[in-house]
Amino acid sequence: MDIMLTVVALALWFGRIASVSHVLCLALFAVVLLDPWAVLGAGFWLSFGAVAVILYASVGRASAAGVSSRPGWRVALDTAVLTQYAVTIGLIPLTMLLFGQVSLVSPIANAIAIPLVSFFVTPLALVGSVLPAPLSDWCLLAAHFLVEWLAYGLTWLSGWSFAVWTAPLPTWWMFALAMLGTLWMLAPRGWPARYLGLLTWLPLLLNAPTHPRAGEMWVTAFDVGQGMALLVETQNHRLLYDTGPAYSPESDGGNRVVVPYLRARGIASLDGIVVSHSDTDHAGGALSILENVKAGWLTSSLSLEHPIVAAAREHRRCEAGAAWQWDGVQFEMLHPAAEVYDNPSGKPNARSCTLRIMAGGRAILLAGDIEAAQEAELLADDADRLRADVLLAPHHGSGTSSTPAFLRAVDPKIALFQVGYRNRYRHPKQEVFDRYGEFGITRLRSDTSGAVTLRFGSSLDVAEYRKERPRYWYGR
Repeated sequence: MDIMLTVVALALWFGRIASVSHVLCLALFAVVLLDPWAVLGAGFWLSFGAVAVILYASVGRASAAGVSSRPGWRVALDTAVLTQYAVTIGLIPLTMLLFGQVSLVSPIANAIAIPLVSFFVTPLALVGSVLPAPLSDWCLLAAHFLVEWLAYGLTWLSGWSFAVWTAPLPTWWMFALAMLGTLWMLAPRGWPARYLGLLTWLPLLLNAPTHPRAGEMWVTAFDVGQGMALLVETQNHRLLYDTGPAYSPESDGGNRVVVPYLRARGIASLDGIVVSHSDTDHAGGALSILENVKAGWLTSSLSLEHPIVAAAREHRRCEAGAAWQWDGVQFEMLHPAAEVYDNPSGKPNARSCTLRIMAGGRAILLAGDIEAAQEAELLADDADRLRADVLLAPHHGSGTSSTPAFLRAVDPKIALFQVGYRNRYRHPKQEVFDRYGEFGITRLRSDTSGAVTLRFGSSLDVAEYRKERPRYWYGR
């Protein structure tokens, strides 16, 4: 951003702003030369987009409009209003493309923040940095006070229910159409029917989330690293099974992977969340998701004192026998049994919520981190109920699970291994991974396939993210 603004400022300083395209291309060349990877950042496109819009909407307009005879303050005000209008309107298509949302209160926020910072905060801070004490203290404290109250005001604005408009990420033609309409709206005065450009935004802003048909199901196994997180979608409902790992105190699979995906799809709420057990590679992203996404109920094997249970609107203990139906899709909890909770010293893995989902005669078995002992219990209970076309490999394919008897009973066509690249546990264990191959099971790993999407309908369709959107370095 600094490099680009420097180039534009120099062009203005030396009176070389006549050709807008030349200035932008020079700035683009300088930025990419110094940082070739900048093109992968949203800030790159937003920065260039903002400057391009300002130049398109303002260069040459002042003299053409004959405003030189107006008072200086009026010219400055008109220019500021035009600039704010152009940036607000011009960046809406790009913001929707990058984030799937646009702020409706940003014009109000900018109208308050820009004058406050420009005419009060910045001068006070500069003066405070050169004056002696105690005058410097008073200036800096005044600047701090204004910024503090500005933050309170912006937080209040962002809390409005209509502060942000969200929609799924647009397709290329929606974005292209909206950009043409935006250029039409920002065209010079005299351009015919500029207001009609608003109509080109309708496909962009009214884009609705896609969903399966009745009786069908989509399952997305996220690439969250060494952890589990799957989104199950029916026609009118959505369930999240596990929430990904915790990466650091500020970063987890929820706020880095799951929430951005839901926003990109235009999914504003979840009907239910299953947290299979308390291990951080399964529950690490739960609090972030509960904070950012409206969720109906949460079922888990967590203790009632757990922070995730406290944060949930409604909590249910997952127990074998629980069953429900959404849009013709059957959900059945197979494990743990109620008596498992009577042993407080039991391992969290032994309590993993095991869920079987059936749609259109096909099923998927989500087994969490159950191990050989729990697999044996499920086989002794009712081995026929375990049969599924897709199996989420128990415990990421560890050496303590996926026994031959269990695999024979499930008899899956596809096995999903949600594992991190070169993870320290070395999951899946080679002998276990080979065992799946010996049973003729197609093996999909998140560390090589990326996110995997399964569509259960008249057929079972599989899509691997890295095959559909390959990068040039994947083959290396």
